[in-house]
Amino acid sequence: MIKLEDIQQYGKEHLETVVASATSVHSGLQAIATAYGDYTKKSFEETRSFVEKLSGAKSLDKALEAQTEFAKSAYETFVADSQKIAGLYTDLAKQTYKPFEGLIAKVTPAAAA
Repeated sequence: MIKLEDIQQYGKEHLETVVASATSVHSGLQAIATAYGDYTKKSFEETRSFVEKLSGAKSLDKALEAQTEFAKSAYETFVADSQKIAGLYTDLAKQTYKPFEGLIAKVTPAAAA
């Protein structure tokens, strides 16, 4: 027979799990937003620097050199920051579901019995 105390304890554990998961989501999303902001700032600065170099180019060769340098730098920055942000999303998913592992472990043996 199920006791009232058991139900209350289960409810308390469930609430604590939900709060822990929500906290993880909040901090994870904040880290992702910060990473996007950093990438945006970096990209803007690279573009500004490119425009300055391009406007100061004295010949077509120098302009093409500046454009090639900018394209390479922009691509490398994009790839590096995309990998960083993808890692943050992966960490967020893991952290979000981690608090629920304990509840699942408790429920799974009961369901199998």
